[in-house]
Amino acid sequence: MSEGEQMRRVVALEGARERRVRADGVELSVAELGDPGPPTVVLLHGYPDSKEVWSEVAVRLAEHYHVVLYDVRGHGGSTAPRPLRGGFTLEKLTDDFLAVVDAVSPDRPVHLVGHDWGSVQGWEFVTVGRTEGRIASFTSMSGPSLDHLGHWIKRRVKRPTPRRIGQLLGQGARSWYVYLLHTPVLPELAWRGPLGKQWPGLLQRGEKLPPGHYTAPSLPTDAAHGAWLYRDNVRARLTRPRDDAYAHVPVQLITPLGDAFLSERLNDELALWAPQLTRRTVSARHWVPLTRPDQLAAWITEFVTATEGGRPAPMATGKYADRFGGQLVLVTGAAGGIGRATAFAFAESGARVVAIDRDTEGAARTAELARLIGAPEAWAETVDVSDEQAMEKLAAKVATEYGVVDVLVNNAGIGLSGSFLDTTAEDWRKVLDVNLWGVIHGCRLFGKQMAERGQGGHIVNTASAAAYLPSRTLPAYSTSKAAVLMLSECLRAELAGKGIGVSAICPGIVNTNITSTARFAGVDAEEEKRRRQKTARLYRLRNYPPEKVADAVLRAVVRNQAVVPVTPEARGGRLMSRFTPRALRALARLEPPL
Repeated sequence: MSEGEQMRRVVALEGARERRVRADGVELSVAELGDPGPPTVVLLHGYPDSKEVWSEVAVRLAEHYHVVLYDVRGHGGSTAPRPLRGGFTLEKLTDDFLAVVDAVSPDRPVHLVGHDWGSVQGWEFVTVGRTEGRIASFTSMSGPSLDHLGHWIKRRVKRPTPRRIGQLLGQGARSWYVYLLHTPVLPELAWRGPLGKQWPGLLQRGEKLPPGHYTAPSLPTDAAHGAWLYRDNVRARLTRPRDDAYAHVPVQLITPLGDAFLSERLNDELALWAPQLTRRTVSARHWVPLTRPDQLAAWITEFVTATEGGRPAPMATGKYADRFGGQLVLVTGAAGGIGRATAFAFAESGARVVAIDRDTEGAARTAELARLIGAPEAWAETVDVSDEQAMEKLAAKVATEYGVVDVLVNNAGIGLSGSFLDTTAEDWRKVLDVNLWGVIHGCRLFGKQMAERGQGGHIVNTASAAAYLPSRTLPAYSTSKAAVLMLSECLRAELAGKGIGVSAICPGIVNTNITSTARFAGVDAEEEKRRRQKTARLYRLRNYPPEKVADAVLRAVVRNQAVVPVTPEARGGRLMSRFTPRALRALARLEPPL
């Protein structure tokens, strides 16, 4: 998304319908977007934010729902209690919430979404008896229940183990700001002084936000008032957590994997407190409403739709379903082999899949099976990845009809064997057009869309163990794959600042049909056929399945790995290339048996 588009999103929220709601001596500033007829989704902000932190998500949800946002007491356009001390307890915040939902949705329960302290409040709302029947579902991100956290700490103190002590110390270090906010006067002075001025820049750099993100003018005052959220609640609840803090609605937990303030381990026992729990993870830092609005809006929409339909939220069965559910994944060379296996693996994890291949029937079959396996949606597109204009049309069509790709897998490739002197210029052009230029076109076109959207993503390029293993019989193929490997390394460095990961996958000998289409330079048709059959027999005997490569692809995205040798021989070759290159060069001189 361009800076101009982003600023228009903020203006859309500023033009929302405004109302004031009175609650326990304060006036709350409430904004509404969308048609009041559909279900109501209430978005609750955290610290030190105001409701505008939800701008990007709100306008997306407003296409389907009645969206309500309000400033927590003492923040944004809402007035502060007097005195401040004791005015921010969870009990009073619950009063505020009920006053708002009674005003905006008096006859129908609302779907609650909370971030940071908005989530902390949300956990209170969905675990106390007086809100039963007023909330239909709860989506939580980056904010635990203080009661659950209190029990989490007590269990580790009462029954310490090295692992549990490490978890306590780790979360204790992440919570440094909580201790500071409990000190008298200093937080207020800092926020009303230099910190308030520097915060927008700190947030932009820390979260890798594009220029132009919204920061409320009331930030210094909001942050100073918000310190009482911690002072009025944290110590009291952590020392005396409630024993009945069970969620009475379905809960969707979205965990940013790069959150600097909260450990993932806090959620290990959450299913004990939330029986109807759906888990999601996102590769992002703390402020996900600002950095991942598309993904959040998609997950919230899916969860609300399922809850309204009276059924469990859809969850795929794949190993990484919490990570890829609902994401858009495009795979080239998807008609068979590693490409098809990769498309299936993403489908099993709940991703939407675009299967690309020049084999129309093969791509269509992959998309059809992907839907049966678990993809909520799957499409097939026919294209030759070496055709620049065709790829440009494909990229435009995908963005218009399906959306911006979250994960791009440049997998299409062809094989070519033969000595350098037997390899013609035309042979070189063909292998480089597909193996290298196909990857360049994909990275350039879809990578640009990811970067312009500004919400991260991942690019996977299928290289080969041949990229770092010299061979007298694979000069063209090895050169193309070595170029893909270096391209991936360069892109990884360039795109890291935009939250886009890049991985190069180096499979090794895998049992796919690439051997049936590989060409052998310098021999007649009969000899080429014989060599194909012999190579195919070797690959079958090795019998390393493409499904294992697909698993390595998904794992590489989750872990943001740079270079991933897959098979044992690929891993061994990688080590030799780094530590015993002379031995590899000697092996490369050997004449292979034909």
